[in-house]
Amino acid sequence: MNPWYSLEKKTIWVIGGAGYFGSAITEEIDPLCAKTLCIDLPGKAAALVRQKKLPRAVAADLDVTDIERLEANLNALMASHGVPDGVVYLPTASSGGKTLAELSKEEFQASFDKGLTPVFVACRVLADRMKARGSGSIVLYSSMYGIVSPDPRIYHLPNKPNPIDYGAGKAALLQMNRYFAVHYAPFGVRFNSIVPGPFPHPGTQKQYPDFMKELGNKNPMNRIGVNTEVVGPTLMFLTDSASYVTGQYLMVDGGWTIW
Repeated sequence: MNPWYSLEKKTIWVIGGAGYFGSAITEEIDPLCAKTLCIDLPGKAAALVRQKKLPRAVAADLDVTDIERLEANLNALMASHGVPDGVVYLPTASSGGKTLAELSKEEFQASFDKGLTPVFVACRVLADRMKARGSGSIVLYSSMYGIVSPDPRIYHLPNKPNPIDYGAGKAALLQMNRYFAVHYAPFGVRFNSIVPGPFPHPGTQKQYPDFMKELGNKNPMNRIGVNTEVVGPTLMFLTDSASYVTGQYLMVDGGWTIW
């Protein structure tokens, strides 16, 4: 494998690495890296590494919503495992799932505090350490609902449309991605975003099979996505094959946003 599209000598962190997207990314990139650090809520990462028998992955516990200790916890991880070459940040915007009419202003604010502020803190801490080295790539995860609104016509109670606080947080993340990219570009640190389309969790798929059909029919490919389909685009941003790409986002949505 040519070095410019290889992760062979790199250490990659996957924050949220035991979740629906994160587990697919962790499992697929583990054989390709010198070390994969799978980071998630207490116990989750260790369970994934043990279950999948990942040869190079190291599990680590981290609650990104613990803002007061987040910087110290990240620095402790870097003290133990070194400054990462690449980071995938997956924790989702926090939302209680309430509709626009139900959501209080306090709940709206809490979604940003728990979902967006940790991204800012983590990215600055990690990028500052990468800056000192002169290289690094951070990949953030947004959502198609940071670009477009859900179509309420395909939702039928008890299933509710994707909530406004989630979408607003994901839109803000894309703008944050641009600001970080501009700030750290002179120091060799890149920021890019993956924007997944319809990738419902397996539990949602099982609970709402009719909705899955309607959801799939909303894009040109006429189907929902499978979590492994985010791996390739993520890898591209992590490797040196994207060395001249920063501040961008890539739609992985089956064509949802092209019509």
